[in-house]
Amino acid sequence: MPDYYHGWPTLSRRKNGELLLVYSGGRRAHVCPFGRVELMRSHDSGKTWTPPTILINSPIDDRDAGILETRQGSILTTTFTSLDYTNHLPEDHKERNLWANAYQQITRQQQRALLGVWMIRSTDGGVCWSAPYDSLVNSPHGPIQISDGRLLYVGKSRWKKEHIGACHSIDDGQTWQWLSGIPTRPGDDQVDYHELHAVEASSGRIVIHIRNHNQNNLAETLQSESTDGGKTWSSPHEIGVWGLPSHLLRLQDNRLLMSYGHRRPPRGNLARLSDDDGDSWSAPITISDDGTHDDLGYPSTVQVDNGTLITVWYERMSNSPMAVLRQCTWMLPG
Repeated sequence: MPDYYHGWPTLSRRKNGELLLVYSGGRRAHVCPFGRVELMRSHDSGKTWTPPTILINSPIDDRDAGILETRQGSILTTTFTSLDYTNHLPEDHKERNLWANAYQQITRQQQRALLGVWMIRSTDGGVCWSAPYDSLVNSPHGPIQISDGRLLYVGKSRWKKEHIGACHSIDDGQTWQWLSGIPTRPGDDQVDYHELHAVEASSGRIVIHIRNHNQNNLAETLQSESTDGGKTWSSPHEIGVWGLPSHLLRLQDNRLLMSYGHRRPPRGNLARLSDDDGDSWSAPITISDDGTHDDLGYPSTVQVDNGTLITVWYERMSNSPMAVLRQCTWMLPG
């Protein structure tokens, strides 16, 4: 049995072919005070992985981790911190004491100061890292780089005034500026939009997916687009996909791939293709369908040189309260 709960991974591929995998590790549960951001590497397209390195370990919960190598070779890792565990104390006396001890290590004022959306940056391949700095927004899989060289980060602000939108960086991720808000669909509450991700199509159109918790299309993925580099966005609209959150990837043949968790039977992870820059999506392609618990998903996918796809997600085990990271190497049908 695993000793820890692992969740919300992001898989990324560097220009040299190395795979980087970040996630929230060291955990005791889905919500707890012990989360930390860990990094593993693979030099053989996911066949083997290095032992984890701890990148961020604040006194409170460090959650969803994203990662990106920029064209300049810098590596950016993102996360957000949370105090939600203060409302989810375990019933087990020993476990409750562990949580209480962690909670009491720092003052309430210090806890509040640690709440935020954070980024760290490395310019030496991930050997040394900056201190965490404000990334303005957060989403599970972090920012992307678009064709004009800018870094674009679509997501949600946290712990201040909540809003969703895009920020960008023109200095390789060292600083971030607010760019634009994303409109709310008529009848929706923007508070119920979560966990965005973006991809730039070959045409320059930017497509974003949004986890929707509004009653209209509840638990579906919504989509919005920009044709002006992220300055303005279309109203979010349904795409007929139940499941979330979505990770977006532009394939070698310029088709778009979305991969997403499916938390009802058959539980697992699915993918869909678009050959028209997100105007339509294919029937689902099964990545995995053997999940035994709803606590799973957050897949992210990379494509290696021979066209093979590698997807990593997290999944709670059937006989344990802990969750593990799982991986699938697969090819597109046809």
